[in-house]
Amino acid sequence: MDRTSKVGKTVQTSLQGIAEKARREKKYRFRNLAAMLTENYFQHCWKLLRKDAATGVDRVTAQEYGRRFTTNVRDLMERLTRGSYRAKLVLRKWIPKGNGKLRPLGLPVLEDKLLQIAVALILRTIYEEDFLPCSYGYRPRIGARDAVKALKDELQFGRYRYVVEADIKGFFDNIDHAWMIRMLEQRIDDRRFLRLIKKWLRAGILEEDGKVLHPVTGTPQGGIVSPVLANVYLHYALDLWFEKVVKTQCRGMAYLCRYADDFVAAFEYKEDADRFYRLLSERLGKFKLELSAEKTRVVGFSRFPESEGNSFDFLGFEFRWGDSRKGKRVVKLRTSRKKFQQSLRNFTAWCRALRSTGIRQLLKTLNAKLRGYYNYYGVIGNYESLHKYFRQVMRLLRKWLNRRSQKRSYNSKTFWALMNRHRIEQPRITEIHNGQRRFQFSY
Repeated sequence: MDRTSKVGKTVQTSLQGIAEKARREKKYRFRNLAAMLTENYFQHCWKLLRKDAATGVDRVTAQEYGRRFTTNVRDLMERLTRGSYRAKLVLRKWIPKGNGKLRPLGLPVLEDKLLQIAVALILRTIYEEDFLPCSYGYRPRIGARDAVKALKDELQFGRYRYVVEADIKGFFDNIDHAWMIRMLEQRIDDRRFLRLIKKWLRAGILEEDGKVLHPVTGTPQGGIVSPVLANVYLHYALDLWFEKVVKTQCRGMAYLCRYADDFVAAFEYKEDADRFYRLLSERLGKFKLELSAEKTRVVGFSRFPESEGNSFDFLGFEFRWGDSRKGKRVVKLRTSRKKFQQSLRNFTAWCRALRSTGIRQLLKTLNAKLRGYYNYYGVIGNYESLHKYFRQVMRLLRKWLNRRSQKRSYNSKTFWALMNRHRIEQPRITEIHNGQRRFQFSY
């Protein structure tokens, strides 16, 4: 066994020990976690770091840092030991979110990313033993499609007739630092370790115009440690409250499904749904969070056709009741109208920007984009939406290819011949059903 393998095995053994302790003793507070931040541990974390990611304010690349990795890490460890480590400014970029809006993305410097990976691994190891089954976002081997399937199955086989849709305003920007640390202290009794997290929470933000902001709330979107901190925050603010308080006070069935800060709650009786709706704003307000009034509502969701509502959106899908081929009432999924239109707008912008790229590279990238789309939206019952998206994409692609020059380059016959020659990805269902993956093909 080479040295790299030995290091990885040692780190995994240490993390397994923490996980077992967290599993056995639910109220145990971990001490001396900072002692885990050794040279060997950083070598393990270095392998997990994306080497092609954008650089931070210091412009140091992974290649530069890696050339003097041992020296750099030892210098970092010395500063951690002395308490002189300082988190550098986070470079903020604004990226399109859809509907003309922009979403902030924070880019820490590479050294801070490495240290955040080290801390995030430890936090995730501890809290994976505490997180409830209703939590799906930013967790190992669990994704948005798992949340969608779990919610669909629960609604299909449970006695639910009402759903509360909720939206938290600017969740990542409004996480309260004091509450965040209080929550972490429920499991962590290591001031050095918690001090690192405080420094990242309070790190200055460098805007694109050169202005420096010093946040008093929030955690930068893009920071490696941010997702696990967000999950911890909502674990205490929402998940445990729903499990221990809301469900025990309900007259009928109640179910919560949360992916990061997106969540819906289902109820059997309207009075339970209305009570949750009334109390939710007060509960989240306690933790300095605010609901979006226009995006939070109670909707009817019953298998009976005459009932009101009967559809809602979650994680890019529209959930609705419909009839199966055998005439049974089933919960069906299709791409939400909002996400469908947003995807087409994004594709149009992509075509406009890259229409001058060489055909071979353009269509190779197109195939990657289509595979990603089918891998997410290719759920059973959603083939019609996939096919509609594919046809619209082909229409837009042909339009922009014909604008590469003043002369029209492709008619219908030559365009489809080009698509066939490059084996353009066709619509298909990618969801696994009964142990087998279903595929459907069509132009």
